[in-house]
Amino acid sequence: MRGREALSEGARQERRLGWLLCAPAVLVMLAVTAYPIGYAVYLSLQRYDLRFPERAEFVGLANYAAVLSSPFWWEAFWVTVLITAVSVAVELVLGMALALVMHRTLLGRGTVRTAVLVPYGIVTVVAAYSWQYAWTPGTGYLAELLPAGEAPLTEQWPALGIIVLAEVWKTTPFMALLLLAGLALVPEETLRAAMVDGAGPWQRFTRVVLPLMKPAILVALLFRTLDAFRVFDSIFVLTRGAHGTGSLSILGYDNLFTALNLGIGSAISVLIFLCVALIAFTFVKLFGAAAPGAGDGGR
Repeated sequence: MRGREALSEGARQERRLGWLLCAPAVLVMLAVTAYPIGYAVYLSLQRYDLRFPERAEFVGLANYAAVLSSPFWWEAFWVTVLITAVSVAVELVLGMALALVMHRTLLGRGTVRTAVLVPYGIVTVVAAYSWQYAWTPGTGYLAELLPAGEAPLTEQWPALGIIVLAEVWKTTPFMALLLLAGLALVPEETLRAAMVDGAGPWQRFTRVVLPLMKPAILVALLFRTLDAFRVFDSIFVLTRGAHGTGSLSILGYDNLFTALNLGIGSAISVLIFLCVALIAFTFVKLFGAAAPGAGDGGR
């Protein structure tokens, strides 16, 4: 009994020490994020046009009702969902292929990994401008491959395809890097045992590698989905949100910085935050069993 009491006291002290060590970082995060989020919520409850600040008044949830009943919100929402779903799905497949190549490369491994990660090291705005130049008729080398008179960035579906292509090119290396970390955790002994049992390459990949990589896949999908849902810079550079290519972030930007409508713009920002939180909650609930520590109740 005394040993158990001593162990329990030691566990309590260790937990207390952990909280004390985490407290400075938690306080900094709260100081950096809590006030902006709280102030955005406050502004979203106001009718606040920055051109007429003296006319500001409390309107409750009227801004949210106006946003959610607007066709502009739903058009931007479905565009965002489309870009997110397509880009993340393609990045997962390509990222897994790149991760397998980097993991199995024997000669020049460092060179291969560096070359794969180059696109991710380029600033997104710079990469977006390069894609814009490439698809601009008269100057772009990719636009020259199209029939005369074609301007893909001025049509909705071609423009959305280019936006997805730019996102995939830029962030697939990030997905590959996360999946490579998961591949490193797959024991070689397990793969050799599966080979001895007669499992082919595809069977080893689907029945051994993928199940053991579930935590890494969950993290990669979660990070990229949250990032893709907030897509802004690529769209802003390529199309400015014109021709039906605007995302939710573009819609929020237009209301906040172009129309100077702080009430509606803040309501859009809060709704984007809630969507992102819902996505994270859904991922954890649906796929949380694959996360490390889930099997022992999270202890």
